[in-house]
Amino acid sequence: MTRKKILGSHVKRLLSGVSDHGRRHLNEVETDLVQTNLLLEEAIDKLTGSFMAIHRTVDARQEAIDRLLAGEAPSPEDSARLAAMSGEIAGHVNAAVTSLQFQDMTSQLLDRTLRRVNGLREFLATLSAHGDDIVPESGGEEIVEGLGKVSMALAIQSLELRSMLRKSVEQRHLESGDVELF
Repeated sequence: MTRKKILGSHVKRLLSGVSDHGRRHLNEVETDLVQTNLLLEEAIDKLTGSFMAIHRTVDARQEAIDRLLAGEAPSPEDSARLAAMSGEIAGHVNAAVTSLQFQDMTSQLLDRTLRRVNGLREFLATLSAHGDDIVPESGGEEIVEGLGKVSMALAIQSLELRSMLRKSVEQRHLESGDVELF
């Protein structure tokens, strides 16, 4: 193979690797951001539902208390309802707290996304640093050697980044049990 073909082969492989690496990590960043958005939407819907249910229960309790204060005798149904309302409110509060576990999971997703972006930034910095070693006056052998070093450094960085980033996101900090997503 001629020097020109060898050089062209190395440049093609390097550029293809940079493109594949960048595209793969940007796809993962996009996926993490979409998942974060879905988690936030779900958490907001659940929190809204829990707070509205708490509001309805407190309003009903207040109506019963107002009737008692007005001198009305509580019906057996009112007594039973008032007794059940504390448990009902506790259930709604627990549902709201459980919904807050999404904050932990979205935090993990955002952290993973930032690590991926930082890894991609380091990847590009490595490309730039090794590229500085290749000057226009370099001979073909020097260019081929430099491109080989760049390719090797980038491959190692890519493997390190992939192994560092976990694929699943877990709820870890609430007493409601463990949840693993994605």
